[in-house]
Amino acid sequence: MLMLLAALALPGCRQGGAGRVETPERTLRTFAYPEIPAVYTDPEERRDYLLDHFWDKFFEGDGPCDTGAVLGVSHAEVEKQVATFAEVLMQLPLPEAQQKMRHFFSQVERKQAADTASHVFLLMEEIVSRYLYDPNSPVRNEDLYLPYVEGLAASPFTREAARPGYEYVRDMCALTPVGSVAPDFRFRDARGRTHHLHEVKAGTTLLFFSNPGCYACQEIINTLLGIPGFDQAIGSGALAVVNVYIDEEIDKWREYEPNYPRNWLCGYDPDGLVRSDRLYCIRAIPSLWLLDRDKRVLMKDAPAERVVSWLQNSQNLQNQ
Repeated sequence: MLMLLAALALPGCRQGGAGRVETPERTLRTFAYPEIPAVYTDPEERRDYLLDHFWDKFFEGDGPCDTGAVLGVSHAEVEKQVATFAEVLMQLPLPEAQQKMRHFFSQVERKQAADTASHVFLLMEEIVSRYLYDPNSPVRNEDLYLPYVEGLAASPFTREAARPGYEYVRDMCALTPVGSVAPDFRFRDARGRTHHLHEVKAGTTLLFFSNPGCYACQEIINTLLGIPGFDQAIGSGALAVVNVYIDEEIDKWREYEPNYPRNWLCGYDPDGLVRSDRLYCIRAIPSLWLLDRDKRVLMKDAPAERVVSWLQNSQNLQNQ
């Protein structure tokens, strides 16, 4: 990320040469960033050029594609660049970011077509899927993964045994994208009262799918409660926390429910609608979503660090 920022700030600066790294087994090449022409001086133009050509030198090169390298670049380095590329794409409006991801996928396909004996398609499939779709990835982003998995579902280079799985993942990633209105559903609290998501009045709603006694959930709760002004934002109506249990052991949830903060709206899904994969795709617990005043999705199943960072910026809550 720092190298990318340097590339954006220094017109004409050469970033990342085509050097080589010696390993005990063989010589690997380093990842080379594009050279941004000096004519591009506007930061947004420089960013767009960098993203449009981010992978050019990587795919122009050749080298081993195996358990240790992709086109002669070490796995660790390629994984780092996938994460960096994704982080920068997340700063763009979603349609632009998705278009650049489609371009990236087309580059992978073209490289595989040029050498059908290589494993570049399979290796990039594994890396991109792990970083953008795995529930434990700190850069996971279903909306950003969607264009890539759309390509995987349709590509002639995809293994036929894997295609149905990618078709399913494609459909799940397409549910409730950022910018859409989060589907309404009802939830029932410990006193038997029924609430609806869309009836919650707040400038921002943090939709938190959690399980009773879940260690990771409790860590998130502790972090949220430690944000300066968090309770005050709830009290003023700037923020609401809707904490919902979507599994079936309601007795265990009732027993644990008193442990949740009293100024949160806590309940369970009596209809099993959320876990049905018809409205939301909740692949792992905990799952955090941020919604604006009109219940439009600001963040979708986002890493806790990203949600906390957003909430720590009090200006975000004021703007909602």
